[in-house]
Amino acid sequence: MAAEGDDDFETTPGYKAPAQVDLETLQNLDKDDEALNRWKAKLLEGAASGADSGDPRRVIVESMTFHSAVKEMSLDLTGDLAALKAQSFVIKEGVQFRLKIGFKVQHEVVSGLRYTDAVYRKGIRVTKNSYMLGSYGPKAEVQVAQTPWDEMPSGMLARGHYTVKSKFIDDDKNEHLAWEWAFDLKKDF
Repeated sequence: MAAEGDDDFETTPGYKAPAQVDLETLQNLDKDDEALNRWKAKLLEGAASGADSGDPRRVIVESMTFHSAVKEMSLDLTGDLAALKAQSFVIKEGVQFRLKIGFKVQHEVVSGLRYTDAVYRKGIRVTKNSYMLGSYGPKAEVQVAQTPWDEMPSGMLARGHYTVKSKFIDDDKNEHLAWEWAFDLKKDF
């Protein structure tokens, strides 16, 4: 049985997060490396467009969408997060799905953005996932990251109510958003 604080996630063994640097320092590093300059240009292409809304947060997570070939269901993560736990999605057993997460990055580059979740049924953790989404530079428009395709469990024993504890974190161990949501796994949508 998983303990309450047992939804911490491992990092890749031997991986050390890069030191945080401001945008100006990043742009001036290794000016003679052509490949690195192309990567920095792609990462920072929206940084000059004023991606600062006056909000002090570096990452503003706006939405999460459950996407399958049959149906899309979205959670608005800008409102009351406590209300999300009370409402419940109905998801068909055995369906192939992926999560799409919409967010804005502002102020600084966010290195190693990661979506993690722990899925519980009747208080017992049944699965734990961690998806590396990548590094993102500041942009005024919403950026979208997707998890790989996955499959919901199926069968009579898998059906029921599930609670999910989700987090949006980065390599520097900054927690940008944590929320809980729920779904009911049924025979059909």
